[in-house]
Amino acid sequence: MRDKIAIIGGGASGMLAAIIASRNGAGVTIYERMNRIGRKILATGNGRCNLTNINLKPDDLQYIHGNDIEFANHILKQFTVEETIIFFESLGIAHKVEEDGKVFPMSDQASSVSDVLRYELGKLGVEIICDTEIKKINKSGDRFKIIDNSGIEYFANRVIIATGGKSSPNLGSNGSGYKLAKQLGHSIIKPFPSLVQLRLEAPFLKAVKGVKFDGIASISADGHILKKEEGEILFTDYGISGPPILQLSRVAIEAIENNKQPMLEVDMFPNHSYERLLDLINLRFSYQYDGPLDFSFVGLINKRLIPIVLKESRIYDVNRICSEVSDKEIEQITKLLKCWRFKVIGSQSWMHSQVTAGGVNLKDICPNTLESKIVPDIYFAGELLDIDGDCGGFNLQWAWSSGYVAGTHASLSLYKGN
Repeated sequence: MRDKIAIIGGGASGMLAAIIASRNGAGVTIYERMNRIGRKILATGNGRCNLTNINLKPDDLQYIHGNDIEFANHILKQFTVEETIIFFESLGIAHKVEEDGKVFPMSDQASSVSDVLRYELGKLGVEIICDTEIKKINKSGDRFKIIDNSGIEYFANRVIIATGGKSSPNLGSNGSGYKLAKQLGHSIIKPFPSLVQLRLEAPFLKAVKGVKFDGIASISADGHILKKEEGEILFTDYGISGPPILQLSRVAIEAIENNKQPMLEVDMFPNHSYERLLDLINLRFSYQYDGPLDFSFVGLINKRLIPIVLKESRIYDVNRICSEVSDKEIEQITKLLKCWRFKVIGSQSWMHSQVTAGGVNLKDICPNTLESKIVPDIYFAGELLDIDGDCGGFNLQWAWSSGYVAGTHASLSLYKGN
């Protein structure tokens, strides 16, 4: 009978770890809380599965975040982007590279990725036990006793914990892995949502819900710009969304966690300098010399924004004639359109976030093997750890790489000295 590895969590990192460990000769069982493995994979990349990103290079960690970025570098070097692409090609996933280095399956179906992983697990004889949440792990001699939510006991020689973070709990990640890690003596860097919509303090949000525009957004705190992104931005009834906002959300929420007040600044005319926009507005006023102020902005910005923009520029009579508007008031409008500031008061819930920032403290994890320094023969992988990435395939690459490393070293450790 083969020595046994228990993998707690059947997401991206857990499935990859199971395949690698099984290929190395270990008997592997995956314990999954949901009714099937790989559910979160199906939701990635808007249902297309953004497998990885070719812009993630060794020693270039601008897309990776956490309290010990160099730790991530050790893991990402052991299973690189190129090796990930080759691995999935060998399973049947032809790939294509799109804008910003994003890698997708040619099928444009996340289900393709899930299907080939599940097929490989079946071919290798990996046992999969679903609808089972592991509640406790105890060391019993040279084995581990694993107890599920029904009190059923299982045994294994090695354990890989790959339960994910707290994001999208409807897809399987409910934070249960943090409890297991704490039971084993590990500390947790407080998790918070990332790649998530932001909540703003503004009285007019319901009036502009659904308004979209292409612009530049930035987050600042203590007078310093922390990060800037460009793209389609969407106002919502709670705040703001869109790809640039998701990319900015981590630094905004991290600032709040550190008792700082983040401010969101939006440039609605990124292709116009302040001076050029000022000239454009003055020109429109000259065309609408004897027309109402609010009507002069029709065709320039969304109609639902017009009364809001004027009021926020401290102009309350929107029916005034354009010729009566002062140069100072025109400058106030222009400044607002180029730098509209909002107080960030939080984010949407875990249900809406794509990834978890924070997690199991890396100081007690071996940076080469992902083995616990506190409890030998316990390994960690994936989003559970205090590593996360930008949107665009970087988080899945961390899942693949950490799953590979945990699966490799957990299985090889079974046969040391044999």
